[in-house]
Amino acid sequence: MENSAEDSKYLELLKHYKSLEARISRLEAALDTSQIRREETARNEENPFAIPTISSDALELNIGQFWFAKAGIFVLVIGFIFLLTFPYRNLPSAIPSLIGYFLVVTIFLFSHSLRKSFTLISHYFMGSGLVLLYFATLRLYFFSSRPAIGSRSVELILLISVVLINLYISVRRKSVYLTGMSLGAGYITAIVSGQAYFIFFSLVVLSALTVYFRLKYNWQYLLNFGITATYLTHFIWFINNPFLGNKIHLLSSPQLNLLFLLLYFAIFAFGNLLRNIKTAENSGVVTSTFLNCFAGYGLFLLISVTRFQEHLDLYNFAASLLFLSVSIFFWLREKSRYSTFFYAILGYTALSVAIIARFHEPESLIWLCWQSLIVISTAIWFRSKFIIVANFAIYLLIFFAYLIFAGKVGAVSLSFGIVALLSARIMNWQKHRLELQTEMMRNAYLIAAFFIFPYSFYHTVPESYISLSWMGVAVFYYIVSLILNNKKYRWMALLTLLLTVFYVFIIGIAKLEPVYRIVSFIVLGIMLLGISLIYTRKRAKVVSRETKENLPEN
Repeated sequence: MENSAEDSKYLELLKHYKSLEARISRLEAALDTSQIRREETARNEENPFAIPTISSDALELNIGQFWFAKAGIFVLVIGFIFLLTFPYRNLPSAIPSLIGYFLVVTIFLFSHSLRKSFTLISHYFMGSGLVLLYFATLRLYFFSSRPAIGSRSVELILLISVVLINLYISVRRKSVYLTGMSLGAGYITAIVSGQAYFIFFSLVVLSALTVYFRLKYNWQYLLNFGITATYLTHFIWFINNPFLGNKIHLLSSPQLNLLFLLLYFAIFAFGNLLRNIKTAENSGVVTSTFLNCFAGYGLFLLISVTRFQEHLDLYNFAASLLFLSVSIFFWLREKSRYSTFFYAILGYTALSVAIIARFHEPESLIWLCWQSLIVISTAIWFRSKFIIVANFAIYLLIFFAYLIFAGKVGAVSLSFGIVALLSARIMNWQKHRLELQTEMMRNAYLIAAFFIFPYSFYHTVPESYISLSWMGVAVFYYIVSLILNNKKYRWMALLTLLLTVFYVFIIGIAKLEPVYRIVSFIVLGIMLLGISLIYTRKRAKVVSRETKENLPEN
């Protein structure tokens, strides 16, 4: 009976499997091959530079089908552009543009006729037609000593209209390939305008459109293109737009161009920040973040340093606030590691530039030292151990730079020791947020403080009071150890006292005046005896407790 029941279940499962197999076969038969081609087109347009996934046997076929088509149409378009830009001196000035418009209509009709049989090639021809439409309109004013249109303003209106038409067609087809070319035409229009504020506002609009398309259609490659094109266009303006025949030199007006740079930066940052939070930080997101940081702040720093040094501190301080705010937004929204790191590092860099520009050495180095507390605090919040380690290395470099540039060490050098103690304290307070597996970094800051305080007092207080100041530091460490119940500070106090003993016996005997020598020995002796008594009582308590624990129970 059991075998018969099992056989019946097996037959039922086999019947169900055959039914599913039949359904799948019917679905496969119903699929239209044009749909497959459309899907293939969409994949190629998402990244137009990607090589289709193929087997080695089909490599020759794909090179001939895809790459030769792209190369052929590209070469053809370049030839048509040369045809349009050729100076026809014996013809009316409007003739080249009319020829261009005729070619555009012909290409559009040809693209339409190929839309079913050769989908990809049809798309390529559509793109070439849009490019020629723009250059035919550009030819109405440029590339001729006798332009067909005498007003640049009218030409700009026509070019903007063509860009809008191209964008409409590109977005309607949901083609990142065509949309990128249409936006590229927009950047060219901004360059040929030759007007600063027109360029800046155009770049704001184009940046916003790029971000909109990236968020709506997830076109990450388009965002990378937009970032590169925006900052490159602003740089071309900065060097006096040589494409219009101007001599290269660095412009200094309008000064508000720096604020526009920060505006582009914020727009592109939000292009990744507002993406679907389910999308992880992949290589595309990281690449666009790096491009935005490197190109954006690199151009901002170049312009501010070379042309606006009188306000370098204010502009970089504003930039640091923006960069740090963006890093905080990324951390709050998605606990981002890479974007948070890049924008935070950029914020610290801009703040450092602002401090250096505002203060002279060695005063600026003291402020940079205190800045490391901000870095430590935000790095702990961001759970970034790399920033913690890098900040300590920079802290040491700043201290050594202070020793070099200060010439004479002053009382302000104590700031380095205070910052080291506060940094170690903050790290210990928030150690549950860090991913450092050891206390190495906290110990490093405490070691730095241990050496910095004696060194600073040695160079700042009168020679007669050096030993007394060091004993004061030891007392301070003991008090901190009692308050925090931390044995590290007790060790620091013990080592500082040993250092004081060494100084008193080796240097104090030979250099100190009799009165200060006597005071130093008496005070140091009392302190050592007092500490000895404290440790004696502590040891007695430990021995008593261990004795009680080892006594047999009655």
